[in-house]
Amino acid sequence: MAEPAYTIPAFRERSADDVEEYQRVSTHVGKGLAAIQQELHRMRVATKTQVDKLALNREVQEMMTKKVEMQEEAHKLPDFLVALRSHTVWEKTPVKLFCTVQGHPRPIVKWFKGGVPVNPLSAPGKYKIESKYGVHSLIISRCVVSDTAEYSAVATNTHGSATSTATVTVKRPAGGAISSQLPGQVPFLSEIHPSKLEITLLDRFGVTFGVEGTSISLVCTMVVVPDLPNVPPLAQWYRDDKLLKPCELAEMKVGGGVASLTLPHLAKDDEGLYTLRMWTKDGTAEHSAYLFVTDAVPSVSGAPGAPMSIKAYDINKDYVLVAWKPPNTTNEAAISGYFVDKREAGSDTWSQCNDAPLKICKYPVHGLSAGHSYHFRVRAVNSAGISRPSRKSDRVTALEPAESERLQVVKLDGKHEVVIKADDLEGYVTLPGEPTDVHASEIFKSYIVLSWKPPSPRGRAPLWYIIEKSIADSGHWQRGNTAVKLQSPRYPVFDLEDGEKYQFRVYSVNMYGSSQASEPTDPIQKVDEHGPPSAPGQVVATRNTKSSVFVTWDPPKHPNHLMGYYIDALAAGSKQWIPCNHKPYKHTRFVVHGLVPGETYVFRVQAVNVYGLSDESQESSPITVEPALSTPSSPFGITMLSCDGSSMTVAWKSPKHCGGSKINAYYVDKRNADSLVWKEVNTAAVKERIYVVENLTEGNFYEFKIQAGNLAGVGVPSAPSTPLKCEAWTMAEPGPAYDLSFSEVRGDSLVILWKAPVYSGASAVTGYLVDMAKKGSSDFVTLNAEAVSHRYLQVSGLEEGESYVFKVRAVNAEGLGKSSPASEPVCAKALPGTKEIVCGVDEDTGDIFLSFDACEISETSKFVWSKNYKPMADSGKVSITTEGRRSKLTFSSPDKEDLGSYSVVVTDTDGVSSSHTVSEDALNSMLELSYNIRHPIVPLKQGLTYEILEKGHVRFWLQALKLTPAVSYRFIVNDKEVSSSDSQKISHDVASGVIQMTVDHFTKACEGTYTVQIHDGKAKNQTSLVLVGDVFKAALKEAEFQRKEHIRKQGPHFSEYLSFYVEEDCTVMLVCKVANVKKESAFHWFKDDEEIVLDVAPNVMSGSCALPIPMFSRKDQGIYKATVSDDRGKDSTLFDVSGQVFDDIINAIAHIAGTSASELVLQCTPEGIRLQCYMKYYTEEMRTSWFHRDSKVASSEKMRIGGTAEMAWMQICDPSDKEKGQYSIQVLDATKSHTRAFDLSGQAYTDAYEEYLRLKAAAFAEKNRGRVVGGLPDVVTIMEKKSLSLTCTVWGDPTPEVTWFKNEQEVASSEHTKITFEGGKFASLVITTVTSEDSGKYSINVRNKYGGEFVEITVSVYKHGEEIPEPKLGQMSRGSAAAAAPPPKSPAPPPKSPAPPPKTPTPSVKSPTPAPSLKTPTPASTPTPKSPTPTPKSPTPTPKSPTPTRSVKSPTPPRFMKSPTPPRK
Repeated sequence: MAEPAYTIPAFRERSADDVEEYQRVSTHVGKGLAAIQQELHRMRVATKTQVDKLALNREVQEMMTKKVEMQEEAHKLPDFLVALRSHTVWEKTPVKLFCTVQGHPRPIVKWFKGGVPVNPLSAPGKYKIESKYGVHSLIISRCVVSDTAEYSAVATNTHGSATSTATVTVKRPAGGAISSQLPGQVPFLSEIHPSKLEITLLDRFGVTFGVEGTSISLVCTMVVVPDLPNVPPLAQWYRDDKLLKPCELAEMKVGGGVASLTLPHLAKDDEGLYTLRMWTKDGTAEHSAYLFVTDAVPSVSGAPGAPMSIKAYDINKDYVLVAWKPPNTTNEAAISGYFVDKREAGSDTWSQCNDAPLKICKYPVHGLSAGHSYHFRVRAVNSAGISRPSRKSDRVTALEPAESERLQVVKLDGKHEVVIKADDLEGYVTLPGEPTDVHASEIFKSYIVLSWKPPSPRGRAPLWYIIEKSIADSGHWQRGNTAVKLQSPRYPVFDLEDGEKYQFRVYSVNMYGSSQASEPTDPIQKVDEHGPPSAPGQVVATRNTKSSVFVTWDPPKHPNHLMGYYIDALAAGSKQWIPCNHKPYKHTRFVVHGLVPGETYVFRVQAVNVYGLSDESQESSPITVEPALSTPSSPFGITMLSCDGSSMTVAWKSPKHCGGSKINAYYVDKRNADSLVWKEVNTAAVKERIYVVENLTEGNFYEFKIQAGNLAGVGVPSAPSTPLKCEAWTMAEPGPAYDLSFSEVRGDSLVILWKAPVYSGASAVTGYLVDMAKKGSSDFVTLNAEAVSHRYLQVSGLEEGESYVFKVRAVNAEGLGKSSPASEPVCAKALPGTKEIVCGVDEDTGDIFLSFDACEISETSKFVWSKNYKPMADSGKVSITTEGRRSKLTFSSPDKEDLGSYSVVVTDTDGVSSSHTVSEDALNSMLELSYNIRHPIVPLKQGLTYEILEKGHVRFWLQALKLTPAVSYRFIVNDKEVSSSDSQKISHDVASGVIQMTVDHFTKACEGTYTVQIHDGKAKNQTSLVLVGDVFKAALKEAEFQRKEHIRKQGPHFSEYLSFYVEEDCTVMLVCKVANVKKESAFHWFKDDEEIVLDVAPNVMSGSCALPIPMFSRKDQGIYKATVSDDRGKDSTLFDVSGQVFDDIINAIAHIAGTSASELVLQCTPEGIRLQCYMKYYTEEMRTSWFHRDSKVASSEKMRIGGTAEMAWMQICDPSDKEKGQYSIQVLDATKSHTRAFDLSGQAYTDAYEEYLRLKAAAFAEKNRGRVVGGLPDVVTIMEKKSLSLTCTVWGDPTPEVTWFKNEQEVASSEHTKITFEGGKFASLVITTVTSEDSGKYSINVRNKYGGEFVEITVSVYKHGEEIPEPKLGQMSRGSAAAAAPPPKSPAPPPKSPAPPPKTPTPSVKSPTPAPSLKTPTPASTPTPKSPTPTPKSPTPTPKSPTPTRSVKSPTPPRFMKSPTPPRK
């Protein structure tokens, strides 16, 4: 099986900056190592020569003594000395068939079952064929009924064959048949314990690298014989020789040929050597490999790694001593302390135990609750921050350990056990005894821990302790645990002065009182007794494998309770130390894995104890990561390529392990198949893996074995080949291809290469077919439908991670030849860090090259370049240079002949290779770039151009990508070179690459062509700008404008000209900004040249001025101007509010108004039904449309459209059923539309129509009811005997009836009082001679069928000579009317969605009443009436019913009867 690809851990990767230093160091190390290897090789060759001579002499002597015996030995047919024996066995038990055979030449034995060859690979683990010391055996591991058959052994040599036959019968125990089983019965199984199984480990887990917080699985596959599903193998996992048990942090599985250990939550505690131990019948099968766990990314950059191995010791009721191991610090700041956290089991909340960071790796946690369980964790602190927390400790329960010691077990009669407490033996004790053996169990500079033995006798009452301390020899004692009720015989003391010595004593206390004080301790001082260990001694690094180094060191002279060691590595050329282990390692030797092959490293070691890390040891000598020199492993895959009857051509595959040095020799041995004596074929070393063995005897069978040699010597021989018959090949088809190899192995592709057959057949080979199958499968698929003439093939479409095997068949004119031996399985997976060939052009020389950086290299590696997979070397066309890990192929004069596929292979690696195809287009591009490099120009980022500066200056400039300080240049204008002067300044900046010329006075004379010529070393360039015609005129105009602008800005000016915006209340604001103003600066607004005077003068010092235009409409169109001026000058800005600007303002208003628009509101009127939409502001200039059933509505007599400043409305006059349906209003702004809708159908329409009819009738009645139009006064004062005439004009349709009343009694026409009503228009009441009885309250009632009106007049009569009484105006109000029309049954229902009420209230409409005409009063007497007022004939109210007040009108419906207007939103 191929050696698995090596993965370089991410933290071993070398940065690009380290390459140069690495190459320098590795060169010196490599030279010294090469000299040592050459001397070692010379000594080994000399030794081998002497050994070979001695062996040859010994063999000659042995051959001479055996010569006679060999001559006497006759040729014999195969003969069975011990024949096969038949067997009858039980099912699921093994059976072994064996025989002994003789013959000369030695026979070959093959096994058959029922005439079919037995193939052990067809059922792995079932059959096992052995041949030892002439005894041949077939073992069937676990028989089943189907194994019942006749088995035969066939022995064959050149003289014939012999057969031995035996029968094997497999029986099933009674009741063992499946068909005879009853439900619930367990089938019979012979008892097989897991330790009786045969186990062979196959794929094994290797050295593994993980990261904190992730998960990882260690997996090992195996073959188990017999493989019983219900009897799995017994597998045990160990970490650092400590047995692991299944838990949530270690999941173990075994079965199905796989044993696995999964660590779902990695922590540095998991780092160590893991061993899988499987119990077998021969003992144990085991495998070990190291697991490295690196620190997770810290939460704060530069923070230390997490501590590890958190454990609790000395557990008591309220006290636990927590200890841990410190993390390694390589490049981080030193650790300044630790924080310890605790958490009760079952809780998620952690609480910090110590306030200040602790400097040692122990901490006494006190104040725990007895009987409670806790977890602990630790965090490290340095100057950068706090580390991630460690893994939590195992659960710890706070219990008193002394409780179990107070229990005694007494046996009665040797049978029964009685548990007795010490309390029962003490008797009845009240006061406890004093504690004993008070001492300091932990002494550190941060704290000390006092310990003592509980008192005896103790008593049954709960016990606690009091601590007292005293400065040594002072005699003054002070209580220590005032705030803590101490229940455990442990107590940590923190508050001690540095340098002082203290004594302590302890009291026992219970409910009955206190004991005597214990004996005081000896004086104790708070100091660190030991401190960190001293630095380890000499560090020595030696080779181990291609990716590991073996490091040893001397232990420190002062270990001071050593915990272990940390090993660090430093790659050559780097400044960053890399931690090699992340958990203290206890031994003084360590294998550092995960190194980069070929890199050079130095190592250092630090010792670790509870106080932290020691100083670093001295660095080891530099060492390059190479495999330790050893002899190579054995070659394999011996095959015959050709035979002519007297010679054989054999080939083989190179060893899987070269032993750290290049293989430089192969030695071939042969023997006859019937002989046990091997003969050396070649005395001189063979360097190729093919050899022609001559002087063979035709018809004989031969076996071959191969040995490989390197600098370390000759390795072990290969296994003997299968017997090969020396028989001349005469077939017409070609022989097999050989030496199959692979290159450019990637995740989905590879390239397979092979060598042509040695035997070509009757005609030349014309092509090859390649077959492929997955590993373990015999189903080969031909990859190329047509034979390829070259000896390579690119295979694509592979599955990444899958392994494949290949065969190659040669083709000639006669047909297909033999298949080559199957290749070794190759995994479709790229090597870690694999890079591809880079094709480019050298920036300095312009050479076109192919460059390759190897991800892996060894000391003996070479870069082999090929074109179309044919090796190429330095020639006139190309040159190859190699430096370190990089090889470069440079083309001298590339042309079309250089097109093709180029590949490179790095020898003595795990297949480091790559290829690149040079196409014609790519070559042409690189030739163009090469020409530009060899004929350099100054590359320009920007050609010559110009820009107008602030004062009207013109700047001509260009920008180069790169300039050197040696650059020179010329400005040429109209074919004349110009130089720098006061009016035109020329300069350049090397850093930015800018070359410029600034012209202060740009005039008409500046028209023309501008050119800049640049010289920078060998490079040069030229760029021009044509500035004539319209282009020049535009530049000149812009320059003059900028000049004027500069002058304008010397006085007060507008930094931003007039513009507009619309506020949320739809007020339009014209705004501008001013600059360079002072308090005296004057600001004015104008519209169409007429000044606008604001209530508040603009404040120019604020920097901005605004003109508000409320309720914007078309009348606000015009040209607005703003001016600012003072003694330094004047500036103005114009803004034409018309056309597009006006439309933009209206759109802005429409956006705000449309957004604020309310839902449509229904309002009924006497004219019809009105739909209203309230918004912040409405003007008819807004693009507003009304729709009825998606059809646009135009304003007409039927549909009237209008609005106010607060709403838009549509009036449906005289509605009918045709007007039912969906109505909507759409307000458009510049970007979107705002739509509101109302469904005027169904009940909504019915209610609205009824309300409209009611209001229409009420309006008609109000219009046509009877009423007094004018002519009556409110008060009349008249003298007796004068004539009084009350005359008024009335109106109504139909003509109303008129009734007069006096003091609420109807007045009839008489001689004294004449009542007339002329023309249905004029009504009068005339009293010819007024008396005092005529005084009183007169009223007129005008009414028709729609209603009427009361008007009251107060008449006062005074006598002649009396003072005229003051008229009491306002005593009665006018306009009273009797209600005629009945009120509606119910008010109109309110609309569904309320509308906001209008800001301006709608005034109530009153009946017009003209001012009364007041006649000149005439003095007269006012007699008291003698008779009551006669009863009126008309149906007017009787005197008992009071006359309604003048304020009451009749038939006008009350206001609440109208459709209410909902409040605005």
